[in-house]
Amino acid sequence: MTQDELKGLVGQAALQYVVPGEIVGVGTGSTVNKFIEALATMKDRVRGAVSSSVASTERLRAIGIRVFDANDVDELAVYIDGADEIDAQGHMIKGGGAALTREKIVAAQSRRFVCIADESKLVKVLGAFPVPVEVIPMATARIARQFAAMGGKAQVRMKDGAPLVTDNGQHILDVSGLQIAQPLAFESEVNQWPGVVTVGVFAHQKASVCLLGTASGVRTLDCQGAGAAA
Repeated sequence: MTQDELKGLVGQAALQYVVPGEIVGVGTGSTVNKFIEALATMKDRVRGAVSSSVASTERLRAIGIRVFDANDVDELAVYIDGADEIDAQGHMIKGGGAALTREKIVAAQSRRFVCIADESKLVKVLGAFPVPVEVIPMATARIARQFAAMGGKAQVRMKDGAPLVTDNGQHILDVSGLQIAQPLAFESEVNQWPGVVTVGVFAHQKASVCLLGTASGVRTLDCQGAGAAA
């Protein structure tokens, strides 16, 4: 089974977590695009969506789903999104699609986070995938030095020969060479560095459930009681 087919499997499986009559939180990325395609089959049963990126908003509107501003919604029953890495406790690395700040905002607004991914994303320790960090440009060099002191190598993400600009108008550092054995402590520390907008470790907003696409079907990991965020 191809990776694309695995993404389709979990995108379809995530429909069971969508609460009819409510507004659903929708993430960003290639796996989420499969979920959006599946969501089209029940678009008349949801009130609408809150989206974590301009790209997802455009896809949702294209299939006829109303997209609400996050400020106009008190709480979401569920947020469906992918991950670049996830551990058995539901801690994740996210931000490969450059939408990590908005993803974390929507995750914090949701009662339940359902992660959809293929089985290659499940890891014992986070960090093999470079950690994305959205930063205010004037702080880039100093933040890179702080990661170097941790043993990490930070590089500005580029697009078309220039630093990539996020939907929020900021830049992203991708930090390689880290092993994140304590995701909660790591997230808390980096979030306090001046100039950091968001670090792409989701430990305080971890997954409640992970749907993993495997060659034998969808495997469900219940992360709710595993190392719950403080």
